[in-house]
Amino acid sequence: MTLHGVLPILPTPFTSDGAVDETSMRRLIDFELDVGAHGVSVLGFMGEAHRLAGFERARVVSSSVDQAAGAFPVWVGVLAFGAAGAIEQAREAQELGAAGAFVAPPPIQNDQAIFDYYASVAGAVDIPIAIHDFPESFKTTLSASLIARMGKEIDGLDYIKAEDYPALEKMTRILDEAPDAIGVFGGLGGMYFLEELQRGSRGIMTGFSWPEVLVGVYNTFRSGDVEGATALFDHYVPLIRYEFQPKIGLAYRKHVYRERGIITTTFIRAPGLQIGDYTRRELTAAIERVGFTLDRDGVQPLTIGR
Repeated sequence: MTLHGVLPILPTPFTSDGAVDETSMRRLIDFELDVGAHGVSVLGFMGEAHRLAGFERARVVSSSVDQAAGAFPVWVGVLAFGAAGAIEQAREAQELGAAGAFVAPPPIQNDQAIFDYYASVAGAVDIPIAIHDFPESFKTTLSASLIARMGKEIDGLDYIKAEDYPALEKMTRILDEAPDAIGVFGGLGGMYFLEELQRGSRGIMTGFSWPEVLVGVYNTFRSGDVEGATALFDHYVPLIRYEFQPKIGLAYRKHVYRERGIITTTFIRAPGLQIGDYTRRELTAAIERVGFTLDRDGVQPLTIGR
């Protein structure tokens, strides 16, 4: 297992008439390269994968892989009602050059059926597979013991994107049962990123629209400066907390990316929420409170205190 670091979950940008905006997608990849991200993740929930046609999924993956040009790995989300669909999506991702796939569980609450599902997907491709453990969205609960078993017994199932509350307790149980068999990545907007690193995570896959913060915390922590990583994390927690709001977080993130000059519109496919004028002002205040600004394009420096 070699995957590590910050792999932001990217939104899928659209034009004003709702078509996939490949130009903005390429700018997102360039931005993440400039930030120093260790990879990117596309076609997750934040990427509105469940609202895309098959040819649109392929376009997002191919443009992302092409723009990254091998500089960092591109991981692709897989969500299907059965193994045949998941295998098709994972194989397409592999054929288009993706480095791996993070796969949602099937809509069934049966441990053996879940095990068999992941075994069939992992066995059908050569790229590594990550479990996407997010029952709040997928409605399927995976026990820590099942996850540990799959990590130990399924070749190619190497990672988990852990987003099941209580995430920190579950992460520790997984790593206790399978310390060398599965690599754990955090999520949940970065809310617990520092604690996840302290408990042994390999990094994070999440959609926070200021990835500079996540990269800074990760690199500082990995350098051995835990105190510095803690100070960075604590400084930006108010913005992380504000942006990570269920059901409307995507609207916040698309607004920020547009204001930062990276994507062209804030278009979200139905059903999806947009933010109002008051919320835009409130979000701007939260951004400025930690020392960032929406009046400047490109990567912004990290600051502690004002």
